[in-house]
Amino acid sequence: MPSLKPSNAKTSATSLTDPTRQAGFALLSAVLDRHRPLEEALDHLPPLDPRDRAAAHRLAAAALRRLGSLDAALEPSLRRAPPIPVRHILRLGAAQLLLLNTPAHAAVATSVALARTLGLQPFAGLVNAVLRKIATGGPALLDNLDGPRLDTPAWLWTSWGPLARAIAEAHQLEAPIDLSWQPPRPDLAGAIDLPTGSLRLPAGTRIADLAGYAEGRFWVQDAAAAIPATLLAAQPGETVADLCAAPGGKTAQLAAAGARVIALERDPARIGRLRENLDRLQLSADIVQADAALWQPDAPLDAVLLDAPCSAIGTIRRHPDIPHLKRASDIAPLTRQQDVLLDAACAMLKPGGRLVYAVCSLQPDEGPDRITAALQRLPLRLDPIHIDGLSDTGTLQTHPALWPDRGGLDGFFAARLIKE
Repeated sequence: MPSLKPSNAKTSATSLTDPTRQAGFALLSAVLDRHRPLEEALDHLPPLDPRDRAAAHRLAAAALRRLGSLDAALEPSLRRAPPIPVRHILRLGAAQLLLLNTPAHAAVATSVALARTLGLQPFAGLVNAVLRKIATGGPALLDNLDGPRLDTPAWLWTSWGPLARAIAEAHQLEAPIDLSWQPPRPDLAGAIDLPTGSLRLPAGTRIADLAGYAEGRFWVQDAAAAIPATLLAAQPGETVADLCAAPGGKTAQLAAAGARVIALERDPARIGRLRENLDRLQLSADIVQADAALWQPDAPLDAVLLDAPCSAIGTIRRHPDIPHLKRASDIAPLTRQQDVLLDAACAMLKPGGRLVYAVCSLQPDEGPDRITAALQRLPLRLDPIHIDGLSDTGTLQTHPALWPDRGGLDGFFAARLIKE
C-alpha cells in the first residue's frame, strides 16, 4: 500500500503547487474544454524550464491516453459529478498515482494545493479525500477495468473491426522514438535497427542531447512514416515533389537520396519549420509556398509523394489528444480534400511517373477507399507493394499492434501508383 503523509497543513499546501501540475492542468483543459491540439496548447504555455515543460506534457498525455479508465477508477469515490476543473485535477492526480508512479503524498498534496491555487478552495477536501482513496487502492484499481474499450471512442472501435482491441491495447503504451538517418549510421547507445531501416530508441529519450543531432546526422520520424518516401525510390537526377511537405522528414529522405526535391507547403508558419529542419540536416530543396491542389510544375515530374492531410488517427499513441478532438463526421470532408489532391498530383506527373499516396490514418475511408476511387477516374495503375511482414495486399497498412516485441508502429496507409 502506498505511504501517505498526513495532509493537514493548510499553510504548506499552497507551497507544494508547482509549475508542472499547473501546466499539466492548462494542457488538459485546453484539449478537453477548448478542443485545442495538445502540441498547440504546449506552444502557448508560459515560459517554463524545459524539464517542467516535458513533465507537464507527459502528465497531460498520460491523463488523455487513459482518460476513460481514470474516470472509471474515480467514479466510485464521487457521490456527484464535480465541476469540470475539479474533475481535471482529480484526473491528473489519479494519473500520477496509477500510471506515473508518483509518490502518493506528493500526488495528493500537490493536487490539493493546485485546487487552492485555482480558486477551488471549497473542493480541496474532496480532492484530498478522493485521491487518498485512489492512492490506497493503487494501480490495482485499473486491473478489473476494460481499459482498451474505456479509453477508445465507440466510433473508432467499430471502424477498426477485428483489430480494435489489439490497436487499443497498443495505444495504452507510450511510443518509442524512431530516427531516420544519413550515412554513416549514427552510433547511439541503446538504439536498435528496425527492418525498415529506421533506428529506435526508448520513449522519453532527449533527442537534442544525442551526439550527432546538432550536426544533422538524424531526425525524428516514426518508422512507418519513413516508408512512403522509401517506396517512391527517388533517384539522383530525378525531379520529385513532396506535397504538404512540413515538417520535412520525407523531404529530407528524398533530398538525401540525391533527387531534386520541390517541397510544397501552404502554411507559411510551417514553412519556417521545414526550412529550419533542412538547414540543420544540411539538405536542400526548392521550397514553394503554394496550395498543392492548385500548383503545377514548369515541366512534368518524375515522381510525387502525397502525404495527404488526414485525421491522423494512426498517430494516437504519439498524440493521445486525437480521440478527444476528432469525430466521425470529420472524415468525409478530409476524403474530399484527399481526392482533390490525388487529382492534382496525377496531373503533375509525366507518363510512367510514380505517385505514392500516404495518410497517417487507420480509417479505410482515407486509405484503400481513396485509391479504389482514384483508379476509377484517373489514368493510374497500382504498382503493388510487397514488404515482408507488413504488406501482402499490394498496398501498405501499418498499425500500432504490429511489431509488438519491438514497440509497434504508427498507423499508416500507402499506395504506389504509375501514371499511364
